Amino acid sequence: MVSGIDEFRVAVVPASSGSGAGPVASELASDLDRSDGVRVIRYADESTARTAVRRGEVDAVVLVPTGLDAGIRAGRDVTVPVLVEPSGANGHAAVSSVAAAVSEHAARLQAARFAAGTVGGTFDERLAQARTVQKTIPAIAVRSETVNGQSDYLPLGYGYSTPTMLVLFVFINSLAGGAAIVSTRRSGVYARALAAPVRARSLVLGEAVAYLALALVQSALIVGIGSLAFGVSWGDPLAAGLLIAVWALVGTGAGVLSGAFFRTPEQANAIGPALGIGLGMLGGCMWPLAIVPSWLRTMGHAVPQAWAVDAWTELLSRNGGVLDILRELAVLTAFAVALLALASLGLRRRLTSAVVVRRS
Repeated sequence: MVSGIDEFRVAVVPASSGSGAGPVASELASDLDRSDGVRVIRYADESTARTAVRRGEVDAVVLVPTGLDAGIRAGRDVTVPVLVEPSGANGHAAVSSVAAAVSEHAARLQAARFAAGTVGGTFDERLAQARTVQKTIPAIAVRSETVNGQSDYLPLGYGYSTPTMLVLFVFINSLAGGAAIVSTRRSGVYARALAAPVRARSLVLGEAVAYLALALVQSALIVGIGSLAFGVSWGDPLAAGLLIAVWALVGTGAGVLSGAFFRTPEQANAIGPALGIGLGMLGGCMWPLAIVPSWLRTMGHAVPQAWAVDAWTELLSRNGGVLDILRELAVLTAFAVALLALASLGLRRRLTSAVVVRRS
């Protein structure tokens, strides 16, 4: 078990004083203690530490090698054993943190050995110099950047999850929101409204506008929070705005169609989100379609989510603009028109048939 949010408990068994323990071995234990993500617990002997890792009291055990100082001074390679419980996931994760600390320690020893062999002086003198230099020289930062690159993947981290979650949840919430239309139908509100000089298509238009407004507000929240809190870049503003608007229309059609299709609010609340998640998985909201087989990628593009994710990939991974996503916008517009048409016809039929039944 991890003792903190990102801290592993690591037992350190020092080399015995009678087997060549020295400052290098002590410094290794100190480096582990100062390492980020590691809390060192010192054990006097290996047997006690092994028992602790078996009981889950620590995540890993580091055995400082016998004769570490002597081996380093003699120019030999020395292995640092790390013990973990085979079935414990935290132990294997802790090994990465331990390996980073040991690598840093080894780099300092290699620098001292190289300097002693080329410039002269004793190993201890050059090791002290390596410690001083390491503290004064800032670490080298490595930044990778692909210039004019073409990627089939959205950027990693929040750059991937935020656009795909916009696509996923605007659609899911619209489907689940159809329960409100079902409740209004069942309560007789529409029937009473149609008793006045109000046409069914006006009610349908009003519902569509309300769902469109909700989809746009939700999209704006995701974009705003993603930009301000997580530094997500949304690419070309005009292209991103058009894509968000068209996707909101797709969600609107799906939401109104849900309200016309389902018979009870419970059906809309239960089936709508499950259907939205399934379509999102098929359309690449959970994983890039570039990594799935070609036949599954083709199936995925039978749903609008895949075209929306493709458009975001073009904008965010290839620095595309409006012209670059025209095909995706056209396909999504076709989906929106089809869904809105089906929703309009379905809801009008529901409303008018309910009025006829009540009047009869």
